[in-house]
Amino acid sequence: MGARFGKPILPLHSFTPGLMNPQTLAPPSEKTVLIVEDDPTLLRGITDNFASSGYSVQAAADGETAIEKALMMKPSLIILDVMLPRVNGYEVCRYLRQENFTAPIIFLTAKGEESDVLLGLGIGADDYIAKPFSIRELLARSAAVLRRSATNESSSQADELSFGNYQLKKRSRRLRDGSGHLVSLSPREYELLQFFLEHRGRALSRQQLIDGVWGYDSRVTPRSVDRFVTQLRKSIESTPGEFIETIRAFGYRFRVGDTSAA
Repeated sequence: MGARFGKPILPLHSFTPGLMNPQTLAPPSEKTVLIVEDDPTLLRGITDNFASSGYSVQAAADGETAIEKALMMKPSLIILDVMLPRVNGYEVCRYLRQENFTAPIIFLTAKGEESDVLLGLGIGADDYIAKPFSIRELLARSAAVLRRSATNESSSQADELSFGNYQLKKRSRRLRDGSGHLVSLSPREYELLQFFLEHRGRALSRQQLIDGVWGYDSRVTPRSVDRFVTQLRKSIESTPGEFIETIRAFGYRFRVGDTSAA
């Protein structure tokens, strides 16, 4: 069973970094990760394990330093504790997203309540792990969000986006099914689908969908978003939730599945 981080924490000699290098735990390529944690023992343990798994690692012990290092170094991933001195993790995440920092952020925290999870996701976190946690799970999730981030970046640049048996052409604004037939979508349904595909695998609040599809000054309501999602589902799904997953009291997530960018 893998070592679990939290309080109480296992001493460093209990970790076995040499056993933590399966492909699923390693970064997709050489990546820089910023670890933000105010517990020095926990910080050292996480840092050592990420370094032994192939990451270039930087560390910070408070929120202000985390912001400075993130904006200066542009890490590929941030592992961010919530309860930090000076500036808490929620405020760090919110500030970085306002500064257009787009790399994935994973929250580490003892807070595991649904409201805390939704708050973290709502301000821009990509994942959330409650303490105590398995280092193997943290490494695996880190590698997964990095691969997803790379896929999303590729999707935003690609002209053709694929999911299931569908192909969406961005330039011509057309969606075809597996038989090559055009799928009828309204202009707003098309824009909603494209936004989902370019952020696949990420939890998106209704407000994020409004801002991304309708614009910041839009008067569209969350209920209107639900109606558009319902209509889009009717056009592309054979069974409810096949592609678009509902996240209760928050929003939606477009399932990664076998989606790809051409």
